[in-house]
Amino acid sequence: MLTCPLCQGALSAVDNGVVCPAGHRFDRARQGYLNLLPVQHKNSRDPGDNAAMVEARRRFLDGGHYAPLAARLAELAAERSPARWLDIGCGEGYYTAQLGAALPQADGYALDISREAVKRACKRAPQLTWLVASMARVPLADASCNLLASVFSPLDWQEAQRLLAPGGGLLRMGPTREHLMALRQKLYDEVRDYDDEKHLELIPPGMRLAHSETLRFTLHLDSEQARADLLAMTPHGWRASAERRAAVIAAPLEVGVAIRYDWIERC
Repeated sequence: MLTCPLCQGALSAVDNGVVCPAGHRFDRARQGYLNLLPVQHKNSRDPGDNAAMVEARRRFLDGGHYAPLAARLAELAAERSPARWLDIGCGEGYYTAQLGAALPQADGYALDISREAVKRACKRAPQLTWLVASMARVPLADASCNLLASVFSPLDWQEAQRLLAPGGGLLRMGPTREHLMALRQKLYDEVRDYDDEKHLELIPPGMRLAHSETLRFTLHLDSEQARADLLAMTPHGWRASAERRAAVIAAPLEVGVAIRYDWIERC
């Protein structure tokens, strides 16, 4: 299943790590994950979310504010009954752990480019294989996955197609134009609109949209910490002005959540 990020040879378990036929070895960290992100594949010293962003997301998600989103994701994944699955861009592992619980008999993998995120994520579900790796160079074999999960994460469509076995699919979860609208209206004078279906234009030949649905509910954020964490875990935490962010944190917030789920199959 795992492939060497340097030469693409098959990786085999050895001692406390993995090695390929060419002798490239990667040790397992004490937290349990494998770092398969060579330095030459990094765009910065520590790519991905930093520790502060990861902690903000962990606190917010563990507070249960997005629990309905995770529950529906797990239900949709369980309906597909994959033998092997991968969460691409797993972050700190909140959604990944619920996928693992819903698919106890499946072989589960998860990766993120942020080492800080994966360090925390692998504690949630030690039975899964956790990787620090690039989403543009996923160290897994061709046609090795029956299900790919992409949750609030950018996606390399060619990599997705390469990884999927025939009949497998991508379970994509992302925001609609309605998502967090009340928050965005407080932060910006002009709220940028976008097309909910723009990502569908990127689906490559050989894949097709088979199912789509949207889940909506209202969040009531009475905690100052929860409002601060919501800002910190989104781009609004640095895009909006300090004054607007402070005003949002200071007062109770009622905001709508609107998330779209797409199941995109490999034909």
